[in-house]
Amino acid sequence: MDAAARFNEIADDLAAQNDDVELGKMFGMPTIKRGGKATSGFWQDSMVFKLTDEAKREQALALDGAERFDPMGGRPMREWVVVPASHSDEWPRLAQDALSL
Repeated sequence: MDAAARFNEIADDLAAQNDDVELGKMFGMPTIKRGGKATSGFWQDSMVFKLTDEAKREQALALDGAERFDPMGGRPMREWVVVPASHSDEWPRLAQDALSL
């Protein structure tokens, strides 16, 4: 399954399971939102997650190829982590963690 299809599968599953989850856009990327706030999204064949819990954020950053999300270049977003498609098996768990705002 390609990365975009994997993201769409995860997004659709989360929206079906949670009445307060909606799909939208942020920074021009497809986004999963809860209560109007973005929690994760799909960016350049990777998935990004807002992980407010420091321990969960550090675990995500420890994955090979993961890094802080920097959509504009030069100003990485502190709580957001980009996780490449090579770790798409971790995406559902991370998306669920990100919903716990």
